[in-house]
Amino acid sequence: MTAWYGEDLAYIHDVGFRDYALKSAPGILDILKHREIQSGLIVELGCGSGLSTEILHQSGYQVLGIDISAAMVAIAQTRVPTAEFRVDSLFTAEIPPCCAVISIGECLSYAFDANSDAVLEALFQRIYQTLLPGGVFIFDVVVPGHAAPGEVARHFTEGQDWIVLVEKQEDPIQQLLTRRIIALRQVGDLYRRTDEVHFLRLFNMENLAKTLRQNGFQVDITDRYGAFSLPPARMVAIAYKPI
Repeated sequence: MTAWYGEDLAYIHDVGFRDYALKSAPGILDILKHREIQSGLIVELGCGSGLSTEILHQSGYQVLGIDISAAMVAIAQTRVPTAEFRVDSLFTAEIPPCCAVISIGECLSYAFDANSDAVLEALFQRIYQTLLPGGVFIFDVVVPGHAAPGEVARHFTEGQDWIVLVEKQEDPIQQLLTRRIIALRQVGDLYRRTDEVHFLRLFNMENLAKTLRQNGFQVDITDRYGAFSLPPARMVAIAYKPI
């Protein structure tokens, strides 16, 4: 399996980009409570370093975290040793019967492995089949608007012992966002460099909601998890399985 989010980028993402997961979690808990899902198994697709897993676990839920990055899963397992984690593709991993499936942080957009329309619809079908009646599928994806047409957007972020430089470019024909990431992490007196290129599918939310409904879900589309408004060009789908 290809190593996405290797050791250094996983570390940087955990210490420097944790707000997305931490600010999303309260809103997700509110959705679960509104649906009267007070306990049970939650499957977290793209669990990352386990930040949201820890909050769900502390709130009384069992959690199965699945992520394609072994480095991320290693951090998550250390953070929440009593939860179950697997290194696997979220598009093909076995999903056991559960009360909820969540995917925070645009994980369903990532094209690390096959996520064509057919593969994505097959995932929706499997999630619908494994969700208990009244269960919910909550996730967010990227939509167009990360870079102006024909332009490359560049920015950098730095922490105490790391620097990340990112280039973003959108392909409106392929509906694809390309992120070129250069990560520098301090090791001793020197900085170690790693490079990754991530491809993300840009979704049309109207079409996505239509596909979910065709597979049996009732769907709400929003740009927030509770009080937390997502950064620009990201949207949330909340898909319910009828009782």
